[in-house]
Amino acid sequence: MPTLKNDILKIDIKTIGAELKAITSVKNSIEFMWNADPKIWGSSAPNLFPFIGGMKDNSYIYDDKIYKMTKHGFVRHNDQLTLKSQSETEVSFLLTSNPELYKIYPFLFQFEITYTLINNVLTVKHTIKNIDSKTLYFSVGGHPAFACPLFKDEDYTDYCLEFENTENSETYLLNMENGLLTDKTKPIITNGKTINLYGELFSNDALIFKDLTSNKITLKHKTKGAILSLKFEDFPYLGIWAKPNAPYVCIEPWHGIADADTTNQRIENKEGIIALKANSTFTASYSIEIDNRLLV
Repeated sequence: MPTLKNDILKIDIKTIGAELKAITSVKNSIEFMWNADPKIWGSSAPNLFPFIGGMKDNSYIYDDKIYKMTKHGFVRHNDQLTLKSQSETEVSFLLTSNPELYKIYPFLFQFEITYTLINNVLTVKHTIKNIDSKTLYFSVGGHPAFACPLFKDEDYTDYCLEFENTENSETYLLNMENGLLTDKTKPIITNGKTINLYGELFSNDALIFKDLTSNKITLKHKTKGAILSLKFEDFPYLGIWAKPNAPYVCIEPWHGIADADTTNQRIENKEGIIALKANSTFTASYSIEIDNRLLV
């Protein structure tokens, strides 16, 4: 398992799916990532490409042909990513289109993900290259899960998520029967910054935001202060999720979103889809900053 390390943090990354597995304080061994307990949810930070969320009938249409695709795409759990480069503080993984992938995703592409550790900040950079002669359609995003509560003597309700700006925002509700987006919304934040965490907050699946003004969100203990912050300025959508009553919270920067109930399934019409011209490159990064008070 590739590892990054400085005198502040140690980062473990699983080669399969290039999945972030651990962010650990060097000095006191505090672990900030969810431990991927398979009895609850067996992932820690799946990488989402070339689609995000569920798709109607687990399929999409391109050039009048139907293609099958699983939720969140094919990078997560993929054992075909190769280690492109590695140093003490940076590692890159690469997935290139191949004949098997072409059967379900008829585009020639390179997907690269790079983890860079500087001081107490881990940056996750996605680079997608269109090496085809036609437009490449895709979405991309992250799904990191953070331990919550962080310590044994704490409760989930001791924690909250705080946006950098005052927000007036609604979550877009999912159809719980098929996992697709509806046009129904529910207010989550009204002239405020904070979402209080509690066990049933995600009883109707993820909170899905399309209209945030903030580019940063902080996981905080209500009395002890900040745990970590995630900056997501390259991503227009944000998901927040956990299994109900589970000891973690996912903060998910997305450049794309699940299918709507009303979709015609044509990839070029999918909400949030990126249309990348031939021989072009797209990049998007998010970063995780661990609060210094927890690193001594």
